[in-house]
Amino acid sequence: MDEMNDTMRSGRFKEAVCIDAQRVYDSCSAKDCLEDLQVCFTQAKRPVIERAVSVRLRDVEVLTVYLNMEPVPFNKGFYSIDMTFVFDVSLDVYTAPASCPIVVDGIALFTKKAILYGSDGNVKVFTSDGSCDPTESGSGSRVTPKAVCQVAQPVGLSARICDTRPGCCPSFKIPDDICERFGGDFDFECSRSVYVTIGLFSIVQIVRNVQMLIPAYDFCVPTKECTPVSDNPCEMFKRIDFPTDSFFPPKVSDAGGCGCGCSQSQESAE
Repeated sequence: MDEMNDTMRSGRFKEAVCIDAQRVYDSCSAKDCLEDLQVCFTQAKRPVIERAVSVRLRDVEVLTVYLNMEPVPFNKGFYSIDMTFVFDVSLDVYTAPASCPIVVDGIALFTKKAILYGSDGNVKVFTSDGSCDPTESGSGSRVTPKAVCQVAQPVGLSARICDTRPGCCPSFKIPDDICERFGGDFDFECSRSVYVTIGLFSIVQIVRNVQMLIPAYDFCVPTKECTPVSDNPCEMFKRIDFPTDSFFPPKVSDAGGCGCGCSQSQESAE
């Protein structure tokens, strides 16, 4: 605190202010290679898969991540985070050799667990906006940590189709919002299955609302004036820079390279 007061007197910032913010108490990163995830399809798309002779992984993205956090028994301050990743898998499906592919979308799921430290608190927060626990009249919301999962764009590595292995059909219930997105219920009664391998990068955090003292320099007063935007398409086109690089591609020297035949020793000699 004394160091902060000395910094204030030196003029480097204006004042120390107290803010309520989400502090990260613990976090971990993961690089997972998810091998042979089974892809689920709706009943309308299942006939195409049954006729398929080969598949190619076109694209994959994370639709959502379901998080469930519970305190770890006999380990105060630690929480177990169960995560279910839902992937939207886009496939090129070939029903005959040398035929044009049919684009089919399905979902794949992956679950994992992490244990992180989230500290321990036993207070309730009451606010003037009336937000409270609806199960108890007059009670405020209890302060608990929150789990956060950040996911990078997944990498689609491979896809294959084969006869369904006995006992491999998933037993989980696909959420209704996912079924609505794909246009119907998912069908698990099948003789052919698609398996994909996906590379996944993720960061899991436990955050908690805390009050922190931080230096403040000044208010965030905008320095740029909002300019009106014209709906005239020609006016919008005039603001686009001429694509010079498209007409005159850069030479290898402009890109910082030295060509295919240039070795490291030649570069050093130059």
